Amino acid sequence: MKTLAICAISLLLLVTTPAVQSVELKDGHPDVYIVVKGDTLWDISGVFLNQPWLWPEIWHVNPQVGNPHLIYPGDELRLVYINGQPRIVRSTDMKLSPKIRVLSEGDAIPTIPLNIIRPFLYSPRVLSREDFDNAPYILAADSQRLIYAQGNRVYLRGVTDTMRKSYSLFREGDPYIDPETKEFLGIEAIHLGSGKMTRGGDPATLMINKSVQEVLKGDRALPFDEEAFPPVFMIHAPEHQVNAYIISVYNGVTQIGTYDVVILNKGLRDNLEVGHVLTVMQSGRVVKDDVAGDGKGELVTLPSERAGELMIFRTFEKTSLALIMRATRPIHVMDAAVTP
Repeated sequence: MKTLAICAISLLLLVTTPAVQSVELKDGHPDVYIVVKGDTLWDISGVFLNQPWLWPEIWHVNPQVGNPHLIYPGDELRLVYINGQPRIVRSTDMKLSPKIRVLSEGDAIPTIPLNIIRPFLYSPRVLSREDFDNAPYILAADSQRLIYAQGNRVYLRGVTDTMRKSYSLFREGDPYIDPETKEFLGIEAIHLGSGKMTRGGDPATLMINKSVQEVLKGDRALPFDEEAFPPVFMIHAPEHQVNAYIISVYNGVTQIGTYDVVILNKGLRDNLEVGHVLTVMQSGRVVKDDVAGDGKGELVTLPSERAGELMIFRTFEKTSLALIMRATRPIHVMDAAVTP
């Protein structure tokens, strides 16, 4: 079922991707590339294209081959021209062999590094005030401890779904505010760890099986499905104009770089989708002009400059999580993310 679901999602994303953008091949691109373990689709796209998110424009598959939209280590990818247009094909597809190989979806290369974003896929990261207030909370532990961690047994109040056994633990963080409209967008959910509910009731009993920060009385818990498979991302640019801002970054860094996770002030209601790629524009500095005029030093805002690309991997109603895929200069909170 997992294999069928992933293939269906991948196929759907490919079919619905518009083929209207021009493709620019990268200087010095190879004619043949052998996929190796550890590759990502973004990496391979960057070998052939100046704009890796245009990969669906040149990926040519043979529908007679099983799982035609997935790429595996050992595949030989070849650049060919079909009707005068560049296309990437698998050498095995070119042979039109009726033989279908059977591989697990776990063998396919991911679009982006899943090890980096996996903690963000299952744990809540942005919550509404209502969701936070209604989430089960830790009342106490089975000991006199004031700080809880991995291996401790704690008691939850407010559990309504006793069928769900896996819980993510979090603490209320700072509110997210739209920098333009000043609208409240949600609450940062600071991830603390996870646990298993071992007994229902009021209070319910939960065993903390992993902690990344200290857990305290009053911290919240939300159920999640740990068996859910990682999504299949198909990179593509939005069909509409997007003007978003980076409003926060995880890990407490001030200068954002490649593979940092950021939060945007746009989400599902703004038609942002998982897999959307946006260009990051570094906000222009404000400088004093001491040359022109009366010498009083007029303040001038310099033009924004392209600083890299990001890909959205999780969306909420008003916000989105994105991974910085490439940073050509330092990126900061309040830099813009726009349609490429």
